[in-house]
Amino acid sequence: MKTRFLIIIMLLAGCLIFISCAGMKNFSAEPAQSVPISRRIDASGMKSAAQLCAFFLSQNPDADGVLVSRLASYYVEECAAERINSDVAFVQMCLETGFLRFGGLVTPDMHNYCGLGAIDASRPGERFPTERLGVRAHVQHLHAYGTTVPLKGALVDPRYKYVNPRGKAPDVWALAGTWAADVSYGTKLDALLGRLEVFY
Repeated sequence: MKTRFLIIIMLLAGCLIFISCAGMKNFSAEPAQSVPISRRIDASGMKSAAQLCAFFLSQNPDADGVLVSRLASYYVEECAAERINSDVAFVQMCLETGFLRFGGLVTPDMHNYCGLGAIDASRPGERFPTERLGVRAHVQHLHAYGTTVPLKGALVDPRYKYVNPRGKAPDVWALAGTWAADVSYGTKLDALLGRLEVFY
């Protein structure tokens, strides 16, 4: 009697485990819902550093993954400190550097991730001693365009003072003709954000 009872219990437990696993399989097969990303510069970023890194490497698989991971972390941290949209700042870096392929006036050793001060061969752009300071300068310059609130950290962007009026570009579309002469600049950033939006 006891043996039969134990067999029944074991069969029931096996059925429950099977149903549970099948349910988990079906759940994981459901497509992930994309989280909308704001195009405002003073909004909160939605993607984690790991997600930003994975997106970057999907666009440039030959890039140094350790470097990209480090930069993604810097962007999330520096943007959080100044309340700037890390998704916008990160994709702007991707656009400005060609996903770290560079090839223009700015070179990798300059740690200049947004073409800051790059005008011509005699003025190739600003240099920063470390990657983090280069990211911080980029975030601060974006801060000058996107908001009128004071900086929270010490100023490292040498061109911050030249943004006049402050807050003249509250979203990515307003960066066209202000940050960059390219009238399609905002559209390009919007397209990159759209790709990032559906990546995860």
